[in-house]
Amino acid sequence: MGKAAAARKLASAAAFGGGGVSALGAALYGVMRVEASLARKTIGEPRDEPPPDATGWYGRGRPGPAIKMALLGDSSAAGYGVERVEETPGALLASGVAERADRRVYLRSFAVVGAMSSDLAEQISRALPIEPDIAVILIGANDVTHTVLPSHSVRHLAEGVRRLREAGVAVLVGTCPDLGTLKPIAPPLKQVARAWSRRLAAGQTIAVVEEGGRTVSLGSILGPEFAAAPALLFGPDQFHPSSHGYRSLASVLLPSALAALGLLEPDEIEPEPYRGEGVLPITAAALQAVNTPGTELGGTEVGGNRLGVRGLWVELRHRRRHPSTDGTAPEADEEQQPGPERAAASEA
Repeated sequence: MGKAAAARKLASAAAFGGGGVSALGAALYGVMRVEASLARKTIGEPRDEPPPDATGWYGRGRPGPAIKMALLGDSSAAGYGVERVEETPGALLASGVAERADRRVYLRSFAVVGAMSSDLAEQISRALPIEPDIAVILIGANDVTHTVLPSHSVRHLAEGVRRLREAGVAVLVGTCPDLGTLKPIAPPLKQVARAWSRRLAAGQTIAVVEEGGRTVSLGSILGPEFAAAPALLFGPDQFHPSSHGYRSLASVLLPSALAALGLLEPDEIEPEPYRGEGVLPITAAALQAVNTPGTELGGTEVGGNRLGVRGLWVELRHRRRHPSTDGTAPEADEEQQPGPERAAASEA
């Protein structure tokens, strides 16, 4: 089976409840389970102390109306491993959006250390009452290390994106990174993890875009850039990013978040062929995104049609990264929160 067919089959299996394990083979699935257990022992149990909470207001003194962001997902979204809230991806992303858009930003983090795709439903139920303008989701790595079938992971993600889009929320998903680069993961698990995470990322991409969301490939977050400087970009457990790593993560997400919010500079609106940007069928675009970290995909139309002979039309972009914005601590001023935010905060 070719890569395109495998990605298409994975997304279809997720939609109809199929198993999807044949993409890797039953024998490799067994190896994955054993080796993943050993890798989790090497990484160790999560610390009892939770990551700093990035929830709050950003962009003091900037004009309104405020942009409301919900951050969903796992430890990579929560900022596990850093000591200061300014170093978390939530604070870095919200600070960046506030600066680039010249607007106040209210960020609410619902991310949970150790979360898998099956945990998204609860997080989304908590996020919807704040009526966010955008939801940023980082999920998938724990699904791989806990050997959750990719079709199951993709189905949970697709259902979550559908709920958010039906509520009028823009959605940006950072797809599963390439776990084959992680130091605690040894061969043969390393090769299996690479294949598993890339196929999961392709399936996530197809499912999210079909549900009306936008994706950006995070392969670079645990890819060549990290492999070249693991001591700088990974934390002490060699699994979670360091503060420098989270800054790299935020720099990848920021341009796509601005695009999802419709806050692009005029010269960023149309695709640039010289940067390899253009329109492709969804499966071909998903596979290219997996192999080209930092690639953003979103649905588009060709001749007034969203569907072509080979499936949904997708706009493939390689957004220019903005100069890094220093993260700031949030302003925890509940008196300034709109009603839904205050109610959600009191329930948490």
